[in-house]
Amino acid sequence: MRTSPQRITLQVGRFINTPVAGPFPRPCRAFHLTTPAGLPRKRSFFTSNPFLSQANDGPRSASEFSKNEQSVASPAASKRRPTRAAVAKNSLRRVAIIAQQPKRGSDNTAAPAVAEGEDSSEVQSTVASATCVAEAFNMPLVLEILSSHGFAIDPDGTGFDANEVLHARGVNGGDIFVFPSGTIVTWSLPPDVVTKQIMRASEDPHPVESREVEDLEFTTDIGRETSLLKGDVIVLGTRKEHKDGDMLDTTLAKVAFSSGLARSTKLAVLESTLTSYFESTRNIPALLSQGAGVPLSRKFILQKTGELLSLRARLNHYSELTDSLPDIFWDTSSELGLEAYYDQVGRALDVNVRIRALNQKMDYAAEIATVLREMSSEQHGTRLELIIILLIAVEVVFELRRIVLEWMQERELAKLEKEKLKLAA
Repeated sequence: MRTSPQRITLQVGRFINTPVAGPFPRPCRAFHLTTPAGLPRKRSFFTSNPFLSQANDGPRSASEFSKNEQSVASPAASKRRPTRAAVAKNSLRRVAIIAQQPKRGSDNTAAPAVAEGEDSSEVQSTVASATCVAEAFNMPLVLEILSSHGFAIDPDGTGFDANEVLHARGVNGGDIFVFPSGTIVTWSLPPDVVTKQIMRASEDPHPVESREVEDLEFTTDIGRETSLLKGDVIVLGTRKEHKDGDMLDTTLAKVAFSSGLARSTKLAVLESTLTSYFESTRNIPALLSQGAGVPLSRKFILQKTGELLSLRARLNHYSELTDSLPDIFWDTSSELGLEAYYDQVGRALDVNVRIRALNQKMDYAAEIATVLREMSSEQHGTRLELIIILLIAVEVVFELRRIVLEWMQERELAKLEKEKLKLAA
C-alpha cells in the first residue's frame, strides 16, 4: 500500500514524541475520522473551492471547470442568500445610502437600472426630513457655522432673507433649510449630520426625547413643470431644471414644502408639551370629585397657569403656526404656486385640524387652571376671614377686660366713698 507524504510526516512526529522509556509506541490515529488512515487525503480535505472538491485528483479541462462552476453556482447562491431584514423606508441608514447616490435628472446620464423584482419608485425615492431641536435659532451664527463647514449658501439665488430661512447645499447635492423657529429640514441628507453642527446656535434647545421628526418621501419627475404632494410623496417637477439647468423653481418648491414640514414639527413639540402638562395635572379632577379639596400650594397653581399661558402664546402669538401663509412668501410671485405647496403639506399632515384640537385641549386645561385659581382664592379668602375673626375676638377680649377693670375700679371708689361717709358721720 502506498503511503502519502503527509501520513509519513505525522507518523514520524508521533514516533519522535513517543517516550523513550515506553515499551510500545502510541497507536497511530487518523487525523480525520472519515479519511482512511492508509489512503492519501483528497484535495477537498481543507478547501471549500468547488473545483478542488471533486473525488478525482486528475487534471481537468476548461470545459469541465465551466460545468462544475455552473453546477455549483446555484446551490452556493441559495446558501449565501442574505438574511438581513429589509431596511425601513425612513431609516437613517437608507437616507445615508441614498444621499451618496448621484443626483438624478440633473444631467443626461441615465438613472441606474432597477433590479428585478424591485419597485422603480422605491429606487428613485428619497426622504425630506424635518427636525425641531430648539425654540429658536440664532440665524447669523447658523450662517457662520454652515459657511465654515463648506456648505454652499443660497446656491440658486432664491433671495430670501437669512433671518427668515437659510438654504445651504452639500457636496453631494443634498439641501439644508434652517428656519428661525428652531427647525432643520434636510433633503437627501440625514438630519443628524447637520443637527450636531449647529446645535450651538440654538436658543432654548429641546431635550433629545422632546425633539420631533417628520419625514416625507420625495421623487423627481422631469416631465412636469410644477410640483405636487401625491399622498405622502412629494413629486418635484424638474422639467425646467432638466431642460435649462435652472434649479431655482425646484429650490423654491423645496422651500415651500420645507416650511410646511417645519410647521408640523413645531406643532408636534407643542402637542408633546401639552401632553406632559396634562400628565402633571391628571389627578386633580379625581381629587375634586372626592370633595376633599386639592392640597396644592399657591406656587404650584401659579406655575401651572403660567405654563398654560406660555403654551397658548407659543401657538397663537409668538409663531407663524396659525398664519395661512408665512411672511417669506408674501413677496414671491403667485405664478410660482408656493402657497399651494405650503397648503398641500398642511392638509396632508392635518395641521389646521391639529391646531384646532390643540386649542380645544388648552381650553379644557384653562378650565382646570381657572378652578384651581378660584379654589386658591377661596382658600386665601377663608384664611383672611379667619384672621379677621381672630383679630375681632382678640379685640373683644381686650374690650371686655377694659370694661371689667373699669367696673372693678368704680366699685372700689364706691366703697371708699361709703367708708369716708361713715367716718364723717
